[in-house]
Amino acid sequence: MPVPHPPLRLAVALDAPQLPPRYDAAHHLALARLAERGTLDFVTLDDRFGGAGPDALAVLARIAPATERIGLVPTVTTTHTEPFHVSTAVATLDWVSRGRAGWTAEASTTGAEAALVGRPRALASAPTGREPRPTAPAAAVWSEAGEVADVVGLLWDSWEDDAEIRDRATGRFVDRAKLHHVDFTGRTFAVRGPSIVPRPPQGRPVTVVDATGETGGPDGADGAPVGAGPEPGGARWEVAAARADVALVRAEDPQTAGTARTALHARARALGRDPDRLLVLASLPVELHSAADAAGLADLLGDWFAQGAADGFHLRPADPGRDLTRFVETTVPLLRERGLFRRSYEGTTLREHLGLPRPASTYALAREAAR
Repeated sequence: MPVPHPPLRLAVALDAPQLPPRYDAAHHLALARLAERGTLDFVTLDDRFGGAGPDALAVLARIAPATERIGLVPTVTTTHTEPFHVSTAVATLDWVSRGRAGWTAEASTTGAEAALVGRPRALASAPTGREPRPTAPAAAVWSEAGEVADVVGLLWDSWEDDAEIRDRATGRFVDRAKLHHVDFTGRTFAVRGPSIVPRPPQGRPVTVVDATGETGGPDGADGAPVGAGPEPGGARWEVAAARADVALVRAEDPQTAGTARTALHARARALGRDPDRLLVLASLPVELHSAADAAGLADLLGDWFAQGAADGFHLRPADPGRDLTRFVETTVPLLRERGLFRRSYEGTTLREHLGLPRPASTYALAREAAR
């Protein structure tokens, strides 16, 4: 398997599912600033319909003006959120963070979560009378999530970069020739566009997909357990290969993670993508009870990286306050000493941190090609 070149990519979750959720902004801000002090690429904050905890996107929008370089990646569930609203919310986060936004696409498969938002079963036959809402198949909701990712990207492109002219003399705010209807029709929704938010600073904020999460296992069934192994296949995996800038892979050993990375890159290539534009991060649980644990983690990450297991790592701390502190104070310096990780940020946007180019607007490219 191809071995990635330094620097490795590092990200960390600000939450821990086994701990009670925190609702105070100061807690999340302190953790994000700590991750920024360690020059990590980005932080994630999970969010699920029906689960306890604050709105992840709103929390990170609060953190954005109080941080400078760290990437901010909330989970956004596509199943019960209008694609237009996903687009504008993530674009707004990119603007308020000055180009540091991403989003983790997630899907909802339970009838209970559908009931929270009053949505009938939209992905198959609707229930009648007082029947309980059926559970949508993972394959269906992840197929929809892929379409949401497609139209969200088009909405970000629907304002060309120089669409705003702000000409006081003529009273023109935008060049209407550089605003575009997306006219997207999916299986469960249609979006006309254009967006109401100008094109984000990054062009397209970074899209993250947990390729081996809780839904959409190899057989497309619901409820594949977390950490069940990154076996290729299923709708979730397909969305990661086709649309993600960053794919997260949960694995218990470097060989399994490396096999998943190779398989994701192969599938991306088969779909016509440049596999170098898809970063694969091994998502690992960590518990750092001592400085020795933190030093051992540096050895483990360095060993996995040298074996080509991943382009970097997404860490899921058992206790974010304790574990992130030890990681930044002990693990990161050791990785720097070994030439594996940056000593300072070289860029200002999340795409620059990750070495991903800023994409041109689809519509601008088409207009140039038509000349």
